[in-house]
Amino acid sequence: MANILVGYARVSTEEQDLTVQRDALDALGVESKRIYVDHGFTGRNKNRAGLREALAACRAGDTFVVTKLDRLARSVRDAHEIADDLASREIKLNIGGSVHDPTDPMGKLLFNVLAMIAEFEADLISMRTREGMKIAKAKGRLRGKQPKLSVKQETHLVKLHTAGEHTMSELAELFSVGRSTVYRAIERAERKKIDAITP
Repeated sequence: MANILVGYARVSTEEQDLTVQRDALDALGVESKRIYVDHGFTGRNKNRAGLREALAACRAGDTFVVTKLDRLARSVRDAHEIADDLASREIKLNIGGSVHDPTDPMGKLLFNVLAMIAEFEADLISMRTREGMKIAKAKGRLRGKQPKLSVKQETHLVKLHTAGEHTMSELAELFSVGRSTVYRAIERAERKKIDAITP
């Protein structure tokens, strides 16, 4: 079986840059055309288009590559679900150069430790965010995050995308937003369509 490397990179906010992760994946031997990304999604959000595409691109004998486990998942349960899915499909999981072998006791222990650390870090961030919001609220500074696009703009953007006349980059430029905002708007519209037809 051919061993194709499929890479995945993720950042939680639009302001963050994927260059470091892309460079690290490149150093691990992943071709740029086989790197799938998610912009503006936390590791706790399992409904990520880039992750779905990356997992779907893997075939038996391939290797799924991430720079760190927290880029893939931020909870022990999610990390195990993804790792078990890959193992059942005979796909290896490479975390920063170390290949996770679910049949090896030491490999399994290391994976569990990494997953626990990722979840612990995610919980700490969440706790600090809540504390920061409480302080801001007490000082009267807390305001809701304004959406980058109005409902009308988002509807227009989705219509243009459906018509297929513009690329993601062109839409981002047209509406003066990041590409991740465009991706999220389209994903929301797709979810609404699915919800509408799901009984």
